[in-house]
Amino acid sequence: MSSALRVVRLPDVGEGVAEAEIVSWHVAVGDAVTSDSVVAEVLTDKATVEIYAPVAGTVDALYGLAGDVLAVGSDFFAIRPGSDGDAGDDGDDGDDGDESPATPVAASATPVAASSVHVAPEVPAPPVPPSQAPPTPAPASPAPATPAPGAVAVAAPAVRERARRLGVDLTTIVGTGPSGRVTHADLDGSIQRTGGRPRDRDVSDSNDSTADAGTRVPVIGLRRRIAERLTIASSRIPHITYVDEVDMTQLEQLRNSLASAHPDQPRVTVLPFLMRAMVLAVADQPQLNATFDDDEDMLTTFDAVHIGIATQTPAGLIVPVVRNVETMDLWEIASELSRVTEAARTGFARRDDLTGSTITITSLGALGGLVTTPIINHPEVAIIGVNKMQTRPVWIDNAFVPRRMMNLSSSFDHRIVDGWDCATFVQRIKKLLEEPAMLFVPPPTRM
Repeated sequence: MSSALRVVRLPDVGEGVAEAEIVSWHVAVGDAVTSDSVVAEVLTDKATVEIYAPVAGTVDALYGLAGDVLAVGSDFFAIRPGSDGDAGDDGDDGDDGDESPATPVAASATPVAASSVHVAPEVPAPPVPPSQAPPTPAPASPAPATPAPGAVAVAAPAVRERARRLGVDLTTIVGTGPSGRVTHADLDGSIQRTGGRPRDRDVSDSNDSTADAGTRVPVIGLRRRIAERLTIASSRIPHITYVDEVDMTQLEQLRNSLASAHPDQPRVTVLPFLMRAMVLAVADQPQLNATFDDDEDMLTTFDAVHIGIATQTPAGLIVPVVRNVETMDLWEIASELSRVTEAARTGFARRDDLTGSTITITSLGALGGLVTTPIINHPEVAIIGVNKMQTRPVWIDNAFVPRRMMNLSSSFDHRIVDGWDCATFVQRIKKLLEEPAMLFVPPPTRM
């Protein structure tokens, strides 16, 4: 008698999380796993979480493809424990029995299409009468059959990938492999019956009109989250962008002096100075250190200044957060800035490192160009864009002199921030950066 099947449901991967996107599977159906094996990676709120196998055994089913979004508690994968597996400790994680797993749960915030599920109840291949058998040893492809409602396809990952490139729905093919598995031969046969050719789209053919159709790449994982957030920000926020140039000559001299005087401290870049300037500027205009809930028409301003830093990572753009910048000195800002951006780039950022910003900085460093039009990090109302620094001739005292100049390209939510407010805010930052000693002089006490 075979071991009882254990169906594992998607766990709660974070407080308040209702769903998660499958980033990648680390196993395939039929693979042996242990309790230390990573089965999949899922994404929620820009944090990637590894999901481990609960017991040792063999992977029997995977419920979904990379890019699918599953509700917490949905059937996620199934394992048939080995002889040393704990088949009896199923609790709420799955179902016992020797039957095939049930169809994955459909109740989720983002429903999962039935065609995206890997494993289905077995569909036996219809027998081929001897009189219809082909003369060659190659197996005959059965005629297409209409799948039963809710039926899903069984296929190896390579077959699924090829079917995606060819635009073929595997649920329309009856597989001739073990347990009804769809094989490459079945896929070829289906294409031949429908008048196509068993070939991939990326194979060049000057006589084929589809040769220049391009390569279709699904947008999933973090890139899809970025696309969703930017679409919301761009479509719901009427942006106004204000650009001004800043003379960074004195600040650059100060940076070099600090590096020489304090070689034991981390080298301070321009960003900590800018962050300090933003703290002072939002003290005068608190409506810019805020979030706007346009569903409730509610603006929330904050005393604490949590600055998001748009950071390019191998996985895409992530915005780690330096919290309570108003309480830090320059060295502390530099140290925490380095920590959160490095954690984001290496994938070790904590949940708190990636949420809760009240205003954001975006910078492309040396690639920053002259002007950008940054998109606001919704639901915030302001974002400060840093462009590249370069030496330019500036007219001072009846002569051109070389100065280190940098443009700030900043965007604001025009529903909350008027043009005058934009100019006032950026020019306050400009003044602080051009005369950096003012960054460290406490404001006068108001009587």
